Amino acid sequence: MDRFAHYGWPFFEPRHVDLARKAETYASENLGFAHGEDADAICRRLVQDLGCAGFLSHCVGSAVDVRAVAVLREVLAYHAGLADFAFVMQGLGSGPIALAGTEEQKKRYLPGTASGDAIAAFALSEPDAGSDVQAMTTTAKKAGSAWTLQGTKTWISNGGIADYYVVFARAEEGISAFVVDKEEVDASERIDIVAPHPMAVVRLRGSRGALVGEAGQGFKLAMRNLDVFRTTVAAAALGFARRALDEALARARDRRMFGQALADFQMSQAKLADMATAIEAGALLTYRSAWVKDVKKTRVTREAAMAKMFATEAAQQVIDDAVQLCGGLGVMRGHPVERLYREVRALRIYEGATEVQKLIIARDLLKS
Repeated sequence: MDRFAHYGWPFFEPRHVDLARKAETYASENLGFAHGEDADAICRRLVQDLGCAGFLSHCVGSAVDVRAVAVLREVLAYHAGLADFAFVMQGLGSGPIALAGTEEQKKRYLPGTASGDAIAAFALSEPDAGSDVQAMTTTAKKAGSAWTLQGTKTWISNGGIADYYVVFARAEEGISAFVVDKEEVDASERIDIVAPHPMAVVRLRGSRGALVGEAGQGFKLAMRNLDVFRTTVAAAALGFARRALDEALARARDRRMFGQALADFQMSQAKLADMATAIEAGALLTYRSAWVKDVKKTRVTREAAMAKMFATEAAQQVIDDAVQLCGGLGVMRGHPVERLYREVRALRIYEGATEVQKLIIARDLLKS
């Protein structure tokens, strides 16, 4: 199955195909190290390497081409989940500054983020405020021209290794966004999850921060940022799913059972057919959403929610089927499908859990 066949669809321009090929060459030659256990060190190196290769420039800035980011995420996720993570967090973490920051903030933070010299983080979730952002309790108070922040953020990707954090807190005017340098936060409490990623609890104790955008407009800014990057979560899921299908196909062709290949059994063929169909359906939703955002220049709240919901749920099932087809190898620590099984699960939760995506879609339908 040609992993690049879908780039012939009308959603893409020649530059997207060229970018995918360039990323494939880079990933094939340079990501062998990205499966170790020292996630902090690997992530730092990945950010630097991706910056040097010029890929980070596609996700950092105010005029992000969503199709380019999606193409890159699909290719990187196929080869190494941590590479995809390192790439997209540079865009998600810096996005509010690119969208609404002052010229001084943009000059201070964005060039280093795009080059890989600075690592960004996006701090929205709290212990009791994940999907329910309105339950946020972190506060921001203004004293003269300065702001101080008090509270706790959790599940913060790049927590502990980031050079700066875009933090959302409740000010007198409402939820607002602030950029906080690493020296102002305590990110010493790390969080271990099934797929090794840098993650931490971030504590703010009178931390100094600079307002990003207008006070009271932080929730809208966070949603604008997610409107850009949520579609690309679906693209990462496609990368994981395509790798799982390739591993399953190889195993089905090579594994001998009862005098024939595993691929000769109709049950195996039916499973492989379902896997391939789910991937193609997810790709159509994903790149439709990216195309609408780039070309129509409109909000893609419903399209992005559909793409993320379907592609991540489908990828989970595809990878589970790949584990089943690989048998014992599929649960052997370090095997590609075992890594994929751990990597894919978080995609159904972060940037809005599947249940939240269903609510978004339904509410959009009901008001139209």
